[in-house]
Amino acid sequence: MSVLPSPRTHLDWLEAEAIYVLREVAAECERPALLFSGGKDSAVLLKLAEKAFRPGKLPFPLLHIDTGHNYPEVIAFRDQRAAELGETLIVRSVEDSIARGTVVLRHANSSRNGAQAVTLLEAIAEFGFDACIGGARRDEEKARAKERFVSFRDEFGQWDPKNQRPELWHLFNTHIHPGENLRAFPISNWTELDVWQYILREDIALPPIYYAHEREVVRRNGLLIPNTELTPPQEGELIERVQVRFRTVGDISCTCPVESDAASPADIIRETALATLTERGATRMDDQSSEASMEHRKRQGYF
Repeated sequence: MSVLPSPRTHLDWLEAEAIYVLREVAAECERPALLFSGGKDSAVLLKLAEKAFRPGKLPFPLLHIDTGHNYPEVIAFRDQRAAELGETLIVRSVEDSIARGTVVLRHANSSRNGAQAVTLLEAIAEFGFDACIGGARRDEEKARAKERFVSFRDEFGQWDPKNQRPELWHLFNTHIHPGENLRAFPISNWTELDVWQYILREDIALPPIYYAHEREVVRRNGLLIPNTELTPPQEGELIERVQVRFRTVGDISCTCPVESDAASPADIIRETALATLTERGATRMDDQSSEASMEHRKRQGYF
């Protein structure tokens, strides 16, 4: 008696779609790079790239734009994963852009997240990358919901959400002129819950700060602000030691944890299913200032 194959799950469909996008970009672009920060979305993207191209080497290097204000656990994980896979990791630092004078911050401890756009464009020019593959998802933020799978940037690195190419039947127009570049987002259709379900299914390693741990924080404007040299308590604020985890990870100066005792992917899946705030809405100080802040940064070349 023949055995019918198991029906494909939604994760199978998302995985297949992402692998298709990865292979199309690798086939159609001359010098792509995969953005890898060590965060959960880029860890999932790297796993998908392994499935798309192993047992051979990846057809692109890994690229990280380092703010210099990252959580050390994430940087250690980034280096460890690249070494384990034997893949080329290129790191370019916002600190170097500051030294060159191409990035000027208002204050020494200002968030460097937005400044990454300048350093990314410098790296693109240095290596001649014509496409950067990132782990952005449409559910994260309104501006990211406007992205195509493959989004066009002009010779100044600028993105115009009103002037993007159609992608009927998942056919991508990757033709660009010298100096222009593309951003590709293979996991655009994934949600935060999808990411964690995939992490559980594939047993994907992550930096430990994604899971429950104790950390000193202060409560400010509905956020838990980590007690660090970059984010010290303000006058009158009480330092508490709280059980927290990070839903998303970026520059220390703008990324906050959430109160949680979730110590495993299964715990986080249950917690995420009940969440009423998006991961960025609940944890990012730099997204609190203006609804259009992300779109403004993306127009300037941000991921």
